Amino acid sequence: MERKLGAKGVGQDEVAGALDGLAADGLQNDQRFADAYVRQRADAGFGPRRIIQELRQRGVDPALITQAIGSHALEWDALAAQAQLKKFRGQPRDAADRARQSRFLEYRGFASTQIRHALRPVADDEDI
Repeated sequence: MERKLGAKGVGQDEVAGALDGLAADGLQNDQRFADAYVRQRADAGFGPRRIIQELRQRGVDPALITQAIGSHALEWDALAAQAQLKKFRGQPRDAADRARQSRFLEYRGFASTQIRHALRPVADDEDI
């Protein structure tokens, strides 16, 4: 909020006073914002690296970011697999397709281990 108001020409003293007043009234809380942002972006199919980067750009304290990412019991492997399935509707057919899907998941902010999990071949149930 500080950055946005500053860009609109509002003085820093006015911005600081307004933000202090909002925080005192319980209307502005960086931890609550970070928690809600993590949940919303994860639900939209984004991974932890991208969410961390976006929160940093918004000026959220790194300790609050770490706490928000860690406080949500998100299964990032499963979220990566869901994002892959939603976009591509199936496992990669060849190496080029695998590379394309991997780049997509990397752009979405998933780590390499999460990407490998999402793109692993589906086990056949033939021996049952």
